[in-house]
Amino acid sequence: MITDLKKDTYIRNIEKLKTDIDQVCKLSGRNSNDILIVAASKYASAEQLKQVLEYGVINFGENRAEELLKKYDVIGDNAIWHFIGHLQSRKVKLVVPLVEYIHSIDSLSTLEKINEEANKNNKIQKVLIEINISGEDCKFGIYPENLENFITGAKDFRNIKIAGLMTMAPLTDDFDLIRIIFARLRILMETFNERFKSLNMKELSMGMSNDFKIAIEEGATMIRVGSSIFI
Repeated sequence: MITDLKKDTYIRNIEKLKTDIDQVCKLSGRNSNDILIVAASKYASAEQLKQVLEYGVINFGENRAEELLKKYDVIGDNAIWHFIGHLQSRKVKLVVPLVEYIHSIDSLSTLEKINEEANKNNKIQKVLIEINISGEDCKFGIYPENLENFITGAKDFRNIKIAGLMTMAPLTDDFDLIRIIFARLRILMETFNERFKSLNMKELSMGMSNDFKIAIEEGATMIRVGSSIFI
């Protein structure tokens, strides 16, 4: 059960988040309407999601297929669903029918299965390629130098739309390093849009609760924030 106190907290958190986004956009010459808030809902219950839906946050990002299914059963198409965790091939058939975007593509074999499932569901699945800009062994994602081969291998999948790129910055207080990583992702997208004219990627999914302001300054169109809303 969600108490009135918790509801008030959600209202304050969302208002603060939107105010912060407005301020950053104003200072960096961007339009806040171009920033999509994806509420990272891994640790939130379906009841919590129903509450923040009332306050204008309608995009939710889930990390696990089973959790996505449970929350979808409660909320359904009242929300727009994103899959933001590592997607196992065997879970593709659970995820594709429900989500608008998959943010975490780093395998052509998984992408092939997504293409097949999207075809069965008569949809074009929007995906973002996850790039391991920081080079950390503990992170998923392809390395920047492999992106050309990845796109070349993916270009014939008829039920896939490569909508953009995604990355995760290291957990660090070195904000200069974080900025460099986000800037590199933006430059990478610009470079490959020029190299592959038909791609027309528009989305940069980068920035979480601790670093979304830097991400917006460097061109993010989607920010994945959890604690900024739910705590």
